Amino acid sequence: MTPAHRPTARLRVLAVDDVRPALEEFARLLDASPDVAETATADDPIGALKQIQAGRFDAVFLDISMPGLDGLELGSLLSRLSEPPAIVFVTAHERHAVTAYGIGAVDYLLKPVRAERLAAALDKVARTVRSAPGAAAPGPAPRPDPDPLPVLPVETAGRTRYVRRTEVFYAEANGDYVRLHTRGGAHLVRMPLSRLEEYWGRCGFSRVHRGFLVALDAVRELHSDTAGQLLARTEVGDVPVSRRHARELRERLLQAARGGPGGPT
Repeated sequence: MTPAHRPTARLRVLAVDDVRPALEEFARLLDASPDVAETATADDPIGALKQIQAGRFDAVFLDISMPGLDGLELGSLLSRLSEPPAIVFVTAHERHAVTAYGIGAVDYLLKPVRAERLAAALDKVARTVRSAPGAAAPGPAPRPDPDPLPVLPVETAGRTRYVRRTEVFYAEANGDYVRLHTRGGAHLVRMPLSRLEEYWGRCGFSRVHRGFLVALDAVRELHSDTAGQLLARTEVGDVPVSRRHARELRERLLQAARGGPGGPT
């Protein structure tokens, strides 16, 4: 990049890739650029969201193929922020370029990324940052929380179906997968239940057992079986409630009934 094209202020960027060696190599490329003031990294989408919500970045460089929430879905969430960072996708495949630019990506880099190609992308980022409304305003602007994972892609027989969070009555741990129970049946997604809880725990889902999350607005009643096991009844089946989670569930159900902060969004 020539001096004439360098931004007046150096950039603060976030690189996101679930493959640690690739992430570290790309971060080294960013650190070596004279146009980058600070490089932060995240090796999963939820970590990236937390960093973006905690501070302001001029640009986010996103890998596309990531488990749970891919780069395109994360980019789509970020693009809906009131003041989104510039988004640059970094991937080994050309086939997503049309979708990426449709989301509003500033650039689309193919791996392995050459230093001169990265410099051109940073130049585009710098020009985007300078032309953004309120770019000269001092201090970071507050960012609203992006909706965490409103849909989940489900791969079945070579086809991808998108299951909306609002369709799910409860989620059940199944090894490295989670089984989503809906009126239309059950769907397996490769994601641990603990990770899904991070996304959906503040969107009306409650952990009721080490192996189950339930949508609060799906619970029709609480009852006990003949063995004394507490169950949350939903239209698509009963969900076991452990003793340690029973009190919190009852409190959150009361809050939901009153329209309080524990309820679904």
